[in-house]
This record gives sequence, structure tokens and C-alpha cells, in this order.
Amino acid sequence: MYHTREASDHKVTHTFLNGGGLYRPVHVKTLRSQKLRMLLTHRKLLQAKAIAVENDLRGTLRNFGLKVGMIGTVKFEARIKELVESFPDLVALVEPLLVVRRVLREQINILHRRVLATVRDDKVCRRLMTVPGVGPVVALTYRATVDVPARFRKSKSVGAVFGLTPARDQSGERDRPGAISRCGDEMMRTTLYEAAQVMLLRSAKWSWLKAWAMKIAKHRGMKKAIVALARRLAVIMHRIWTDGTEFRWTREAAAA
Repeated sequence: MYHTREASDHKVTHTFLNGGGLYRPVHVKTLRSQKLRMLLTHRKLLQAKAIAVENDLRGTLRNFGLKVGMIGTVKFEARIKELVESFPDLVALVEPLLVVRRVLREQINILHRRVLATVRDDKVCRRLMTVPGVGPVVALTYRATVDVPARFRKSKSVGAVFGLTPARDQSGERDRPGAISRCGDEMMRTTLYEAAQVMLLRSAKWSWLKAWAMKIAKHRGMKKAIVALARRLAVIMHRIWTDGTEFRWTREAAAA
């Protein structure tokens, strides 16, 4: 059993009851955020299907001693055709998958252009993208997932909601942090983790945030540093959203 209370602009908060016990309210996203989420989910689904087709082609051709090798998305189809051109029977078997892959990639590009257009017209997303490692997909995923930033009283609580805080291992007198809880939104957690990887492993531009994460990596390892950075990105992005500011690259500017 539950009671429903109208909140604001398509947002409804459900409070669930169980034998008189009161549970935490559940946020129901605005209609706009639900549509953005659908766009992102469909894009990710098509990407997964395209990758599955490519991996299947790689695996089956390998059985015949034909290795695709390291090849980019654009040249993948040409490479497959090159490998099987001397095997007419394989051409007939490969072609249907290449057609499916081609259609999937075309539709992925259509959805990605829609993501870019949405971000371009969204002031919040453009501010979020001032954070190193945060691109259009990360920014839009964050916007659609958080939805209404005011529902988090403290920016620090956002990381916990996305399952990026360590679970506690408690027994008797023992109380130590374990692995991250992995509760909450998996897509958002994965996207933040990827953004942290980009900042630490690919981005050449330095910032106080990267220096902070690299210090953790030095003492506790790169994997834990990436998780810690992903959690901090969630906090910083929430503050940027609520304060109407942009990312500050130096400690002095961030403290100002």
C-alpha cells in the first residue's frame, strides 16, 4: 500500500507503507528526464548489439584462421569483406550480419546526433561538460538521472545514491570499509567510472582534481583512485548544477 503526493512539474513522490512502517520516499522523474533516459538507454542498447555482432564475426572467422585484428569501426566492414572474398560460402554467411551491423551503426549515429543536439541546447549540460572527462553522454546521463538537484540536501550524498561509496563490513567490534555498494543507478555509476578513467588515463590536461586522484593512485592503486574520482565527480557536478558555476581548474579558484 502507498500514498501519493503531488510535488512539482510532473514529479511525484511515493511514500510506501508496510504495516504502519514508513519507508523513504521514492522520486519519480519528470517527463523530460524520462524521455532523455529513453534516448540514452536506446543508444546504449544499440551499441551493445552492434558490438555483439562484431565480436561474433571476429570469433567465427577466427575458427577459419581469418583474423580481423585491430581495426576501427569505420573500416570494420571492409576488413571483413577482404578476409572472406576468397570464400564464397563464407561471404553468404557473413553478409546478413554485416547488413544488421550497418543498420545498427546508422541508427546509433542518429541517436548520438540527437544527444549532441540536446546537450548543445541545455545550459546545465554545457556547464557540466566543463569538468575534465565529462562529455555529452556523461553530462546528459547525469542530468537525466539526478533530474531535480534539490532532492539532494547535500552534494556528498549523490555518490552514495549511485552506489559509489564503500559498503561497511561490520561484525562485533569490526567496522571496516569494503567494496563499493553498487546500489542505485548502474548506468550512471558506469558512466561516471568511465569519465574518471578518461580524466586519469587519457586526458593530458592537469587540474587539482586529477592531482588529487593521482595521489590516491600512488598510495592505494589506480582502480581505487578511479572509483574515488567517480564518486567525487558526482559531488562536483551536483555543486556545479546547483550553484550555476563551472569547473575550476586550480585549488585557489575552487576555494574562491
